[in-house]
Amino acid sequence: MSINIAGRLIGPDHPPFVIAEMSGNHNQSLDRALKIVEAAAKAGAHAIKLQTYTADTITLNVRGGSFEINDPDSLWAGRNLHDLYKQAYTPWEWHGPIMERASELGMICFSSPFDETAVESLEELNAPAYKIASFENNHLPLIAKAASTGKPLIISTGMASLADLERAVVTARNAGCEKLILLKCTSTYPATPGNTNIRTIPHLRDMFGFQVGLSDHTMGVGVAVAAVALGATVIEKHFTLSRADGGVDSAFSIEPSEMTLLVDETKRAWEALGEIRYGPTESETSSLNLRRSIYVSKDICIGDSFTLDNLRIVRPGDGAPPYLIDILLGKVARRSYSAGTALRLDELI
Repeated sequence: MSINIAGRLIGPDHPPFVIAEMSGNHNQSLDRALKIVEAAAKAGAHAIKLQTYTADTITLNVRGGSFEINDPDSLWAGRNLHDLYKQAYTPWEWHGPIMERASELGMICFSSPFDETAVESLEELNAPAYKIASFENNHLPLIAKAASTGKPLIISTGMASLADLERAVVTARNAGCEKLILLKCTSTYPATPGNTNIRTIPHLRDMFGFQVGLSDHTMGVGVAVAAVALGATVIEKHFTLSRADGGVDSAFSIEPSEMTLLVDETKRAWEALGEIRYGPTESETSSLNLRRSIYVSKDICIGDSFTLDNLRIVRPGDGAPPYLIDILLGKVARRSYSAGTALRLDELI
């Protein structure tokens, strides 16, 4: 069943819904944020997504211990959580202008709220949908709050066990959500293709009975295209004007030319899915005459035997089908044939 977000139908019968995630790539400039919206629209993205939080709504202003990012492989190694989120957050007063610009360009704009007050703020702006980030998929009060709006809800599944996802889905349904999409996600930045496991997509769909998409942190567009082949109806990618400009998420974000490629290639992959069928398609009908068939390769007189010397399997396809050659060999010709004549079935009966 298709899901409608602000007039856009999402589902297996429609091209993939491509979301450009702005995140912190605005680098604390509203002008840059608006340019990101414009670039995403020009590249063909169907939606721009924001993140709605402040440093104080997402963590505590505490130093040391687990409030410091100690993973040496992290893009943000050595950073304090509060400081990082203070740098990355999108000021709430920017949401209105960003949504307005997106609307002017015919693009959907919605957000990931990170606490209940963010949902309330986004409701005042009439956000058309909500996205629960992977790091929040165990935040059941937030899921319930977003679901209670009755608007479509997208939940990323990064790090979640099946039990975690069951709790999230039950919470959303009990709070009134009837339009739910799950996104396969690997919460590493960037993610490697080998750690993305997109075979989970059809399994998730079968397990929960909802549409499933991909929140993709890999580089390039190959993983997203493959995900569509496995049934993904939504593709989300972090988006920036230029990785060279820097920013908290720039290293694993795609640029405008890559977004255009993503939109085009995922749509092409979706179109190629088609249906299960065999035999010539309508477009192949004109090519049937280029298949092989049985032709007379040397003149044959009445009473001559058909042999491999006077019959050949060649193009074009106007003669008898090749599988009959073994049956014909040794049979006696009932009429004469000139070389280059198609051996037709109705002449053999």
